Amino acid sequence: MREYFFDEDFDVEEVTLKLNEVMSRWSVKFLDIIGPNWVVYDWDMEVKCVFRFQVDFSDIETRIKLEDLKLNVIHHIESLKDETTYRDNLITSIFLN
Repeated sequence: MREYFFDEDFDVEEVTLKLNEVMSRWSVKFLDIIGPNWVVYDWDMEVKCVFRFQVDFSDIETRIKLEDLKLNVIHHIESLKDETTYRDNLITSIFLN
């Protein structure tokens, strides 16, 4: 399993490219967006890699960047025309405290 760590200075385009690269691999089935942890699973539902965002969720600029990233990646997943899917739990009350 690979892990990638990002702080609040992450570049949306750079991380989008990295996530899209990972999601384009044939062995990837599912992206689970759980607040700061974006977990990529293969077809056996084993974790392939984790993107960890070590950021302050109460910062509006950071949340906007994460939303932009999420939308970029969702558009990419939907363009794959396969059974790759995602679950979006980016912003929940637990991460806003």
